Parts: sequence; structure tokens; C-alpha cells
Amino acid sequence: MHQSNTKIGLGLAALGRPEYINIRANDAIDKSKSAFKQNIFSVLDEAYKLGVRYFDTAPSYGKGEAFLQEWQDSKLHDDTILGTKWGYTYVANWELGYAGKHEIKEHSIEKLVEQWQVSKALLPNLKYYQVHSATFESGVLKNEAVLIKLHQIKKETGLKIGITTSGANQKDVIAAALNIQIESESLFDTFQVTYNILEQDTFEVLTAALQNGKQVIIKEALANGRVFPNKSFEHYAKIYQVLEDLSKKYQVGIDAIALRFVIDSLKPTYVLSGASNTKQLNENFEASKIHLSKADISVLQAQKTATISYWKERSAMSWI
Repeated sequence: MHQSNTKIGLGLAALGRPEYINIRANDAIDKSKSAFKQNIFSVLDEAYKLGVRYFDTAPSYGKGEAFLQEWQDSKLHDDTILGTKWGYTYVANWELGYAGKHEIKEHSIEKLVEQWQVSKALLPNLKYYQVHSATFESGVLKNEAVLIKLHQIKKETGLKIGITTSGANQKDVIAAALNIQIESESLFDTFQVTYNILEQDTFEVLTAALQNGKQVIIKEALANGRVFPNKSFEHYAKIYQVLEDLSKKYQVGIDAIALRFVIDSLKPTYVLSGASNTKQLNENFEASKIHLSKADISVLQAQKTATISYWKERSAMSWI
């Protein structure tokens, strides 16, 4: 059996930039940089107090990386574990209602070198360095210069090198990455993957990876908010009823049920809370106080949706 002591980490995607993919109202908050900095520091402090030690960011999370570094430098916690990524550049430049793509993907050796120069300032607490959204289309898994550079970084720093995945073929990308070797050793140690009640396609490949000593970090456990009852997603009515019933049974919010499902069904290394304020964080953390029964896990496993439909729906979601 693989390990079962899953820890809750904090992902900073919604904390470092004013607009992110979600279905929940986000128009009532102050979106100035100073307000965001104040908020992220309060969320980071609360997370640390709750026992979170893994904090996950990226250059494309607006000021996420810079805010995390400033917080770390001001607190000097020696037990935090930081993770970041390379491959996306944030280009919305804090422009609210930005019409274009908020982040631009580039998996070139030049982008790796450029972003590593900034990200390495997070050392020595930096432990995870990940390819941001590895896909077959970007060619990153066959880019020898990139793979050799990642191996060099791994050798020089002792970092765990990983990939993050999104999209309907996550499991194929993970399987391909698991086979990549540099100097006769496996290059990738960690896999940050979307897995939740609605999208369970990666269950088998991740279970095998965990059994082979790899680390797995789960993101988007709340399906970008789609686990919450919403009139825009009436086709999830039956799922919403199941979640409502379990929420009442365990006396926690739907978010805690969704996070606990990930913990109890997959047993990953970390599951990320994507909380954007301390209230959400504390609600998410109720997941650590419950254990789902085997019968309830089975019921939730049966709620999985078609992978292609899930990702088509996600790509249509707006940044708010």
C-alpha cells in the first residue's frame, strides 16, 4: 500500500492575481495590489497556524511568487516547503477585465533559464520545481535541452523535479513523464494533477506512481467551484444532492467533503486548498477532522463525469 498521511497544502493561484477561473462571485473584493498583499499574508499566516507547511506558487500567479518569498523572508520559518513552476508568464499585468489570455505558455529552454533565475531565490525552502502544465503539444517532454537542464538543477540543488498537468489526456502525459530517464535515472519525482469528484480519470496512473515512490500533489479538488450547487450546472443536480446529504451527515461543508474524498480515495502526498481568504481556508480545513466511510467513498467514485466533457466545460469558464 502507498502512504496515507496526506497533508493539506495551499495553492496560491487565486491569491496572487486579481482574476482567476472560478464560478463564484468575486466582484465584491478589493482588487488592488496592496489589498491582495495584505490578504495573502493573512491567509499564509492562518495556513501556517493551521499546520500547512507546503505552499505552491508559480510565476504566472501574478505576484504569487514574489508575495510568497516576501512572506517567507519576513517570517523565517525553517519548516516551510515551497513549490513553484516554470513555463507560463503572467501578462494581464493586474489589468481588471483583461480581454486577452492572462498567461502565456512557453516551454523553451530560454524560458526555463529565465524563470529559474528568479525562482531559485526561494531556496533553501524551495523543494519542488515543476513544469507548468506539461502537454504533448508543447513538446516539453521531448525537449532534450530542457530535460537535461532540469536534471542539472536536480543534481545541483536536490530539488524534486515534477510536472503539473491539465486536460483530457492527463493520464497519458503522466505515463509518458514516468518513463523519462536522464543518465539512467528517473527525472520526474512529483506529479501535480487535477483530480476530484467530477474528474477521476487519473486514479489508476496516480495510484501506480504513488506505489512506485513518486509524490502526488492534487490541485483543483473543488473543480474550480463546480462541486458547489450552481444553477449554471443543472446537469450536476444528482451530484449536488449526494454532496448535500454527505455534508449534513458529516456536519462539514461541501468543500470539506470534496477534499476528504481526494484524501481518502487516492491518498496523495498533498491536496491543495485553493482558498482565497481565511474563511474559505478554515472551511477547507474541516476536511482534516473527518474520515469518509468506504461506502461513501464508493458513492462519490460513482459520481465521476466524462473526462472530455469536464475539460470542455472548464475551458469555457471565465476569469473573474
